[in-house]
Amino acid sequence: MFEGHDQTVFDLLIERRLVGREKLELAQAEHWETGKAFATVLLDLGLIDKPTLLHAVASHLGAGYADVIPATLPAPALALLDGGLARSYRVVPWQADARSISLLAVNPFNAQLAGDLGFVLEREVRVTVADPEIVSALIRQHYGEEEVSLAELARELGTAVTPGAASETLGESDLAQLAGQTPIVRFVNLVLTQAIKEQASDIHFEPFEHEFKIRCRVDGTLRELAPPPKSLALPIISRLKVLAHLNIAERRLPQDGRIKLTVAGRAVDLRVSTLPTQFGESVVLRVLDQSALSLDLAQLGLPVLIEERVRANISRPHGMFIVTGPTGSGKTTTLYSCLKVLHSPGVKILTVEDPVEYEIEGIMQVPVSYAAGLTFARALRSFLRQDPDIVMVGEMRDLETAQIAIQASLTGHLVLSTLHTNDAPGAVTRLLDLGIEPFLLASTLEAVIAQRLLRRVCTDCKTAHDPTDMAWRQLGLDPAHYAGRPCYVGQGCAACHHTGYRGRLGIFEYLPINDELRDLIVAGAALMQLRQKATALGMTSLREAGVRAMLNGETSFAEVARHT
Repeated sequence: MFEGHDQTVFDLLIERRLVGREKLELAQAEHWETGKAFATVLLDLGLIDKPTLLHAVASHLGAGYADVIPATLPAPALALLDGGLARSYRVVPWQADARSISLLAVNPFNAQLAGDLGFVLEREVRVTVADPEIVSALIRQHYGEEEVSLAELARELGTAVTPGAASETLGESDLAQLAGQTPIVRFVNLVLTQAIKEQASDIHFEPFEHEFKIRCRVDGTLRELAPPPKSLALPIISRLKVLAHLNIAERRLPQDGRIKLTVAGRAVDLRVSTLPTQFGESVVLRVLDQSALSLDLAQLGLPVLIEERVRANISRPHGMFIVTGPTGSGKTTTLYSCLKVLHSPGVKILTVEDPVEYEIEGIMQVPVSYAAGLTFARALRSFLRQDPDIVMVGEMRDLETAQIAIQASLTGHLVLSTLHTNDAPGAVTRLLDLGIEPFLLASTLEAVIAQRLLRRVCTDCKTAHDPTDMAWRQLGLDPAHYAGRPCYVGQGCAACHHTGYRGRLGIFEYLPINDELRDLIVAGAALMQLRQKATALGMTSLREAGVRAMLNGETSFAEVARHT
């Protein structure tokens, strides 16, 4: 209940002295441990009853509170709101007149609810707090659970929207009016909801000369959705810009913003980026789903030995721990999981990120702002005057940032950061190439972990497959050694959207920096020498980790070849 607003509930209960601080902190600890919503934990522990909690929320929001709700709601009020909007915003109307409408909301904290629906319904919207379970049941009872498909809605759009929607000469008020038309609102809501339910990491809205494509990235691969008519690119993009509080009249310059949504009870942030192109504005939304993120080091899929060593590395009082890999390989998730292990009341943790992707309770997170002159290096320099124990740097991109990070580790701080390199030994040479002195790097670097995310073979349509001898040789492996050992591929089915893959798994390459490697670093050894020494010391390469996963039936030969 009230997912994504845990701190607000905590603060209002403290402010109104409804539950003692000690009991709230115990509930908060269980909330962090179990991942349940804070309000749900409070009710489970019996620290407060539901009517008292709901009444406090209503009072805090300045909203009405409905303790008694009729089993059947008035038809005139229900007729004002279509099922798509009711299900998307998770509200149900229960009172209405010519000028206003009262909505029972599953999530009354949704700040955009009144504004969005007021614009669409052309009425003053009043949000009323009620038992979320009862409200959800009313939505199902009066509007059902079936939603129109994207393809059907895309076909309807062409005739339902005001003519002239594609005109490049439309002014700001015209664009706002188009963006608020009910078919456009419904279509955008359905696209976002469907993409988030399918656990997409990114949603792309791309205008071309004769078509308007919508694609979402699921398990690292782009998948195309039912496209709307090209003429509706402008109102759809305008709707996204309205949601992200961007300037809808500015179509010549890139813009960045955020959209906050609640989908199926989950609080989701969308990071929005617009880019002017030859045929209109392209918009990409990065999905930051707090509830889908597992910040548990034990659940990342690290081999037991590597997990033990990582825990030992991050338990040290100082030094540098680096995670490396390409964009989208899960580096940030690994670092956040490490921070969650380290987080305790006796430790101060500061992070600087570009941008802050996920908010972690109890950790000070600073977003980079190049427009304001707040760079990684400048933030990191200020951190050292804030008495931190642990510092996380989103990425070491330049010499200045790397130098300050090393200085921080030399002065008794644990520093966690990321780099973009192909493998773990490559992180060493990358830092040396930036201009770091070899003796400083050797004395501060404790370990590097490289990682990739490979798609999992769908378990519903998995079948055995024997790679050819040529294929084994392309991986640099002896076919005779692997003869008779089956690999698996997905044939494609409804469960995996006919891709053959469903979900992803991580593979890892762990490089601890011991005395022998420190000597090589100080001597300025080349990447090949570092790699050979690491292998001799027992490092399992990404290729080897991928082959193991493939032989265990978790991923395919093609995925290992593509990513390692």
